[in-house]
Amino acid sequence: MRSEATDVKTELWREALSWAKTILFALIFAWFFTNFVIVNAHVPTGSMEATIPAPSRIIAFRLSYMFSEPQRGDIIVFRGEEQLLVKRVIGLPGETVSIYDWRVYIDGEQLEEGYTRSAFDTRPSVAPHRQFPLAEEYITIPDGHFFVLGDNRDYSHDSRSWADPFVPEGTILGRALFLYWPRIQIFSR
Repeated sequence: MRSEATDVKTELWREALSWAKTILFALIFAWFFTNFVIVNAHVPTGSMEATIPAPSRIIAFRLSYMFSEPQRGDIIVFRGEEQLLVKRVIGLPGETVSIYDWRVYIDGEQLEEGYTRSAFDTRPSVAPHRQFPLAEEYITIPDGHFFVLGDNRDYSHDSRSWADPFVPEGTILGRALFLYWPRIQIFSR
């Protein structure tokens, strides 16, 4: 004959086991979700200001490029040498990019950009980063690579200033979907 105390212990044990299963499932789900579905990225600087204020937290979707390539204008999260970086795709594989008189040209056509914030468009003398490539020159983006720039062109460390100006496709983790801190903002394509 079982005592009432034994029944209570058994019930408590079952309840604890039920909670442990729920917590374990939640942890496994969170690990899977953050490693295979989304990227949670921190934007500590003003390199993307006008679009993403500093400091901010954003969510990117890892599966965005499973069946398609990054497109011009996409905001991407990719692995830099020491940290995750967030920039806008400007040049695609096989295209030529030049920056002349602080305007971006793709295959000789001026790129119309409504998302930049800076003196980049109007006062070339104030920008601390050099024009890249230098005036009258161009670079061709190799296959499997992209040319990226920050939206705040005066203060962005991007393809213009890197020793290797191209972002390999294999380092791209996902396309930015939305900003969730300090405010909520959805990024459209």
